[in-house]
This record gives sequence, structure tokens and C-alpha cells, in this order.
Amino acid sequence: MRESRKFIIPTEEEIVKGLTSDIYFFRTKKILEMEKLGDVEVCLELTASAFPSGYTWAVLGGLRDVLNLLEGLPVDVYAMPEGTIYYKYDYYGVKEPIMYICGPYGKFAEYETPILGFLSTGSGIATKAARVRKAAGNKLVLSFGARRTHPAVAPFNAFYAYIGGCDAVSCVKGAEFLGIKPTGTMPHSLMIIYKAIRGDHSEAWIAFDKHVEPEVPRVILADTFDDEVEESVEALKKLNGRIWGLRFDTPGSRRGNFAAIIREVKWKLKALGYDGVKIVVSGGIDEDSIPELAKAGADAFGVGAAIANARIIDIAMDIVAVKKNGTWIPISKRGKFSGIKQVYRCWKCMVDVIRLKDEPQPQCPKCGEEMKPLLVKMLERGRIVEKPKPPSEVRRYVLEQIRKLNL
Repeated sequence: MRESRKFIIPTEEEIVKGLTSDIYFFRTKKILEMEKLGDVEVCLELTASAFPSGYTWAVLGGLRDVLNLLEGLPVDVYAMPEGTIYYKYDYYGVKEPIMYICGPYGKFAEYETPILGFLSTGSGIATKAARVRKAAGNKLVLSFGARRTHPAVAPFNAFYAYIGGCDAVSCVKGAEFLGIKPTGTMPHSLMIIYKAIRGDHSEAWIAFDKHVEPEVPRVILADTFDDEVEESVEALKKLNGRIWGLRFDTPGSRRGNFAAIIREVKWKLKALGYDGVKIVVSGGIDEDSIPELAKAGADAFGVGAAIANARIIDIAMDIVAVKKNGTWIPISKRGKFSGIKQVYRCWKCMVDVIRLKDEPQPQCPKCGEEMKPLLVKMLERGRIVEKPKPPSEVRRYVLEQIRKLNL
């Protein structure tokens, strides 16, 4: 390393300088400048090259960082609003644009790499969170993914986990960016210390209740040393009337049938008159396991690695038009559809149709209703003209859309 740093992470200034980009963009920029082609205007189209296996839709994330990155540069940006559901292809099989960037290529070539990184990762996290949200129905979903990703991107992940549908996040900095309070319970380490030093791990529950702010729900970890049923009953007796929920995070090596454990605990709680106590489960939770656990009686799901390590949405950026003598010339590499386009959606059927930007507005091929354009001007010659909505509004927008979709 050329300089001494504590962590292998770039500064904001280094990202703005393009120093996280691929070297060939700098070489391309140099060539264009030397050949007097640096001011040639192009229009770059961003589309999804591939979705993770089994996915038929994705949620657009990462847009606000892209706009901040390009702000001040001589470019126009058209994009779907953040949180929009998008597809790989439209109804007729045409690749669906999620964004356009138009301007002198030599002025922004080096930003292609971070732009794709923001969108691919943001969309991947938001999409997985939306799939988890859809699987959980009306149950609570908590983002516990900070420990399953690099600290430098943990707040970003938490941000888009929330936008995708999580109800709360445990990452402190992520919650700060969202403008909400972080949510979490207690770790096994607290129980172990009390067991070793005081001889009774249940004193940890009492200490938690005594010292943690009163507005924080009392969710007690009840699986550290004893059977989940027995620990739950003991905790309820120790903190009678003050427990909101019980959390089970049993390691896979001794979990057995997690749904059976939940059913047994719920039955015992009902028999003892504690029907209102919630069951929070965590540890290896994913969209495939949620339905069974919800049916067994789980009320909330702490999801970590499944969202934090979500598969990215593979997004590509390609030139589809070049301006020559003041006129946009449609041109693209093979396999791509040239020309600047607009995406139209039927919000009733959630069907999209692509048209060239000068073509007439289409009608829905399913219901015949008028379709609405999705691509909106976000940046005009480097000036932000359409800011992304606050996270809570974007989250509501996502939830409205996924209610209309099948997984």
C-alpha cells in the first residue's frame, strides 16, 4: 500500500474522483481527449443483463447515490423513480431500460463502474428484502445484516433493506441515514457473562430491563443454555408483564425442527395465559423458511445474511445513441436495441411496454388501458431536478407494487 490506512476503504472524495473505477475507462478517456473526441455526446442505456435464478422482477435501488455522483457534471439523467419494480424484458421481449445518461462521454466515462456498483448492489438488496417482505406477509421483518457484510457497506445495505420492505434495521449508522431508530434485542454474550460471573444468566434479562431505555420493547433472548420452552417460562416469570417478545436464535447444530419448537412454545404461552407475547426468530432465516415458521406462530423475523449477502442484479450500461451534427444517431453493439426509448407501464396489470421516445404512447396489451411513462428526468446538465423521495415514502411505493406481483 502506498499510504498507511486503518481500513481498505475509499473516501468519498476518492469515489468522486473515480478511483474505484476500472483502469480502461481512464485510458479510453485519454484516447478520446488526444483525438479531440472527448466532447462527443452519447446516450448510455442501463438495463438488467441477468436476474438471480427464479427472479422475474427487481426493485430499483442505489439511484440517489448515482445522482449525487453525477451532480455537477454536464449530463442529463432519465431514470425510473427509486423503488420502482422493473423487469429484464418488456411484454414483447425488448430489454427494459431503467436509466439513461446523456452527455459528453469524456466527461463521465470513469463513473460507469461506481454507477453500476451502486445500482447492482442497491437493487439486489432491495429486491431480496422485498421478496422476504412478500413471504412474511403482515409479520414484522427486521434487518440484522450488519454483521454479514463489510462495515463500509453495512449502512448502505441496511438502507436498501428498509426500502425493500424491512420494518426496522439493527445497524446504527444505517438507521441514522434512514432517519429512524435502530432496533435490536440482546446478544448471547450478555447471557454468558452473567452465567459465568453471577452464576445465573437470567440476571441478564433483569439488567436489560433495568438499564435499557423504557421505550425499547423488551425482547428477551431465551435459548442460551436451557430448552427454549423452559427459558421462555423462566423469563416470563422474572419479568412478568414487561416482556414484548421472546427471541430464538438457536444454532443449526442443535436446532432440530424450528417450527416444532415455536409451536411448543406458543402452546405453553397460551396455557399459561401469555397469549400476547410475540415470538421473534433469527438465524438463517430466508424467504423459503418464513412461510412454515409463520404458520407455526412466529410473529417477527430477524433476517441477516439472506439480505446482506443478496445476489446482485447484473446491470449493464451501453451506448445506444451518439450525437452527430446536432442529431442523435441510433447505434449500439450487437445484441442491443439502439435508440433512446421510454418505458410505459399499465399500473393495473403491472405490464411494461418499450417504445422509442418519439413513438406514440401505447395501450396495455392486456387490458387496453392507457399506459404511463416510467422514465423521469432526474438530472439536467448536472442539476438535480427530481430528488428521490424520503426512504419511508419509497418503502411504501415498493410495498404497493409487490402486493400486485407473484413471487
